[in-house]
Amino acid sequence: MDCWTRLKSSGWVYPTVVISIYGFFANCRPAEPFVTPYLIGPHKNISQEVLTNYLFPIWTYSYLVIIVPVFLLTDFLRYKPLIVLQGLFLVTNGVLLCFVPGLPAMTVLQVNFAVVTSTEVAYLSYIYSVIPAEMYQKATGYLRSAMLAGYTCGATLGQLLVSLAGLDYFYINAITLGIVSVALLVSFWLPMPQRGIFFKGEMADAPLGSQSQREDSAVVEEEKAEEGLGTGSEKTEGHAGCGLCSSESVAHAGHVLWKSFRDSYSSKHLIYWSLWWALATAGYGQIFNYAQLMWDHIEPSATSAVYNGGVEAVCTLVGAAAAFSAGHIKVTWTVWGELALGLFSALGAGAVFLMALTSSIWACYAGYIVFKASYMLLITITTFQIAANLAMECYALTFGINTFVALLLQTILTAIVVDESALGLDIVTQFLIYGSYYATISVVFLIRGTYTACSYHRYSGQTQVKEQKHEQSGEVISAEQF
Repeated sequence: MDCWTRLKSSGWVYPTVVISIYGFFANCRPAEPFVTPYLIGPHKNISQEVLTNYLFPIWTYSYLVIIVPVFLLTDFLRYKPLIVLQGLFLVTNGVLLCFVPGLPAMTVLQVNFAVVTSTEVAYLSYIYSVIPAEMYQKATGYLRSAMLAGYTCGATLGQLLVSLAGLDYFYINAITLGIVSVALLVSFWLPMPQRGIFFKGEMADAPLGSQSQREDSAVVEEEKAEEGLGTGSEKTEGHAGCGLCSSESVAHAGHVLWKSFRDSYSSKHLIYWSLWWALATAGYGQIFNYAQLMWDHIEPSATSAVYNGGVEAVCTLVGAAAAFSAGHIKVTWTVWGELALGLFSALGAGAVFLMALTSSIWACYAGYIVFKASYMLLITITTFQIAANLAMECYALTFGINTFVALLLQTILTAIVVDESALGLDIVTQFLIYGSYYATISVVFLIRGTYTACSYHRYSGQTQVKEQKHEQSGEVISAEQF
C-alpha cells in the first residue's frame, strides 16, 4: 500500500503507468487479425461481397461523422471520460462479436468501432494534460511502446491459439472480450485532468503545460481587459464565468484553436509533410482495412491455414524497427525529406501491386509487411518533423486536421471504389487502384523532392560565390537561410 501511495504522489509516474497499462490491454486483441475469417465463417455466415462492399464501408462513413465532435469533446470533457467510453465500446464490440448474430448486429459493430478509433485521440493526448511539459517526450515513448507491445502480444497470442491450440475463433473472441474488460476497469483508475488544452475549465488559474499556452492565456486576459471584461462586476456572479461552457472558456478555446491553426500551417515545409500524411494515411487505411479480405481471396480461410496474427505481429515488429531507426538517421530533412517521401511511397506502391497481382499467399504477406513497414517509417519521420516545429497544442490540432483530411479522402475512395451503390469493385481491382493511388503520391513527391534538392544545391553554389566575394568585408551568408 505504501508503494502504491508513493506511486500516486509521484506526479507524472502514476498517470503514465496507468494510461500505459490501459493502452496495453486496449490494444491486446487476439481476435482482431482473424475478424474476416470469423465473419465469413459459420458463426456469422456473412459473404465476402457483403463484407467488402457493404459492411466495412460503414466504419469509414461513421468514423468521418464522429471524429470532429469527438476531437472537440475530448478536450471539453478533459480526456478521461472519452477513454472510459473507448473501453466501454471495446467491451460492447466483444459482446456483439461473441453473442449477437445477424447482419444488423455487425452493422452496429462497425459504428461502435468507429467510436473506438475516433477516441484514440483521447488516449494519445491525455498524458499532456496531467504531467509537466518536461516529461512529454519520455511519457509519449511509454505510451507508444504500450500500444505496440499490446498489439504485438495480441496478434502473437491469437496466432498461437489458432495454429498450436486449434482454438475456434469464437473462443478467441471471448478471450479478447476478457482482455478489453480489464482495459475498461483500468480506465477508471486514471486521474481526472484539471484542465484541457483548448478549454480552460474551472481550473483556469492553474499553470498550463507549455509556455505557448501561458502566452495564449495572457493574450485572452489582455483582450478581455481592453474590452472592459473581467472586472469586479463579473466576479459577483459566482462561478458563471469560470465553467467550461462560459463565454470566457469558449473565447479562449476559439483563440487557441485559431492561433494553433495559423502556427501549424504557416510553413510550406509543414504543409508538404501534412499533405503526405493525409494522402498516405488515407491509402494506408484502405489497405489495412481490406488486407484480410485479400488474403482470404488468395487462400480461403475455410480450407487453408491462416497466419494473419503472425503476419500482423511481424509487421508491427518490423515497423517498430523502421520507426526506431528513423530517430537515428542523420539527414537534412528540409532538403531530402520530400524525396524520401516519394521514394518510399514508390516502394509502398510496388508492395501493393504485388499483393494485388500475386497468387501466392506468402508473397502477399511479404508485400503487406513491406508496405506497412515503409508507411510506419515515413509516418514516424513525418510526425517528428511536424511535432518538432510546433507547440504541443498546435500538434494536437494539426494531428486532428490531418487525420480528418485523410479520413475524408478515405471516405471518397470507399464511396467510389468499394461501396456497392457505386462501383462496388472486387478486392483485386481495389488493390490495383490503391497501388495506382500510392504511385501517384510517389510521382508528386519525387518531382517536388527533386525540385527542392536541386534548388538547395543551386542556392548553395550561389551562396559560396557570394561568400567568396564578401569574405574580405566579413559578410557571411548562411546556407541555413534556404
